[in-house]
Amino acid sequence: MEKEHFAQMEILKKNVAYNYKYFRSKLKKSTKLLILVKANSYGHGAYEFAKLMEDLGADYFAVAHTVKGIELREKGIRKTPIMVLSSGVDSYSEMIKWGLEPGIPTLDALKKFRAAMKEMEVACYPVHIKLDTGMHRLGFMEKEIPALLNYLKKHPEIRVQSIYSHLAASDEKKWDKFTLSQIALFDRIAPQIDAVVGYHPMHHILNSAGIERFSEHQKDMVRLGIGIYGISAVNPKNLKPSAELKCQIIQIKELLPSDGTVGYGRHGKIEGPIRIATLPIGYADGINRHLGRGKAKFCINGKLVPTIGNICMDMCMIDVSGTDAKVGDIVTIFGEKPTASDIAKILETIPYEVFTSVHERIRRVIK
Repeated sequence: MEKEHFAQMEILKKNVAYNYKYFRSKLKKSTKLLILVKANSYGHGAYEFAKLMEDLGADYFAVAHTVKGIELREKGIRKTPIMVLSSGVDSYSEMIKWGLEPGIPTLDALKKFRAAMKEMEVACYPVHIKLDTGMHRLGFMEKEIPALLNYLKKHPEIRVQSIYSHLAASDEKKWDKFTLSQIALFDRIAPQIDAVVGYHPMHHILNSAGIERFSEHQKDMVRLGIGIYGISAVNPKNLKPSAELKCQIIQIKELLPSDGTVGYGRHGKIEGPIRIATLPIGYADGINRHLGRGKAKFCINGKLVPTIGNICMDMCMIDVSGTDAKVGDIVTIFGEKPTASDIAKILETIPYEVFTSVHERIRRVIK
């Protein structure tokens, strides 16, 4: 960690490459790999992570919103196609201007995108047709397919780049029958679109858990999200942490019971001689307040030590009694130990939320 940066998110290039190769090993050479870089690359830094993935050979990127795709283009991600998953109908012209490819979930959206194509004087622009096979969030339901087919038949200037859907519970074995029913429905609908347009757009339905558990259904492309960031649906040991959130100790105090308490609300009880270290990272940086009062343990010099008192906005305190901790030492909030999954269990949430909660004011660096 550079001395002038007291807290930062370190993207572990070697580990990310390991995870990438793990998922690639489950795919045919012809299967394309789309990397999800939405939500600031799951908190890892949108451009930093996308550039790393581009260097590793990613075939496609996906973001949630047009503005995020534009930011990647502006920063230099130019050669890799970028799909916009939650494309807003008011940004279609901007999408075309920046070479972004929209996910199309409704006939109304497709009509508005065609209008934007006409306005921008482009033809054969790639779009991605989203099917709702059971997630019931976005996409064409089976009963809406005839109208879609009719519209595509009338407007061959629309280039269907891919047809895709999203699995709702591919990480849970108890829902495998449902997952397979989603895949079966997709396999019933997608060929109908192929037949109408007269060519074979890419088909994709597998997410990270799907790649690990249902690789036989990989089709033409798969979408890799949480898996590339080190979270496995099968076995945690299959993957390596993609990043470590670290900070430096900025002060150490030695306290006695007569010194009172530690932190806001006086919740940090001093029951004997203790040493506390103050860290320059708090809930404004993504350290959830529920990790305070000893519920979480962070790592210093290989040893896990508990938080003490409430998490503050920009700082928090840990009990380093019995350690040789000193000012300037590095503390790992999550990474190898504890892991993001460990933190998620304390918060009764998922690693996705732990990653994406890390504020953008925390610097991201490739290590």
